[in-house]
Amino acid sequence: MRRLIMSALVAACLAPLPGSTLLQLSLNDMITKSTAIVHGTVEPTYSDVRGSVIYSHYQVQVTKSYKGAAVGTLDLAVPGGMLNGARQFVAGAPGLQAGQDYFLFLWTSKSGLTQIIGLSQGLFQVISNSSGQLIVSRAAVSERMLDSSGQIITDLNIQMPLTQMANRIQAVLAGGTGQ
Repeated sequence: MRRLIMSALVAACLAPLPGSTLLQLSLNDMITKSTAIVHGTVEPTYSDVRGSVIYSHYQVQVTKSYKGAAVGTLDLAVPGGMLNGARQFVAGAPGLQAGQDYFLFLWTSKSGLTQIIGLSQGLFQVISNSSGQLIVSRAAVSERMLDSSGQIITDLNIQMPLTQMANRIQAVLAGGTGQ
């Protein structure tokens, strides 16, 4: 019986979670709803399980904080990953690459778990263009997405200079629209 229960638990962890339907978050929504906004580099650290969900944890070496307390490092949890030989995929969850530079819109739950807001909506890569200017970029989210009225929509790519993103954050947090 014990072996049967363990087999069922492993099978449940290997099965992908059902597809996600995301509520579209505008850039202004992400700015206002995030508990922290940071620019930093990520390194994988460990995995754990909460309830039936495996989380992959990353240490973020924060280059700059744009919202929230200024910190040098923070623990970021992303749903999905591998733990004790069981792999779990969570539709809509972002994939992070070790050593990559990211611009992150984050929220921290009451339990203290810090995650990317809107799953992959709040994750931007930071790259340098040919002039050496830092650019923040996010590909369109491929998961089903709904607007605020419940209509299915297609997400769009977002790309802009890091300085423009910083100015937008500052304007929105000051009560403007940031447009």
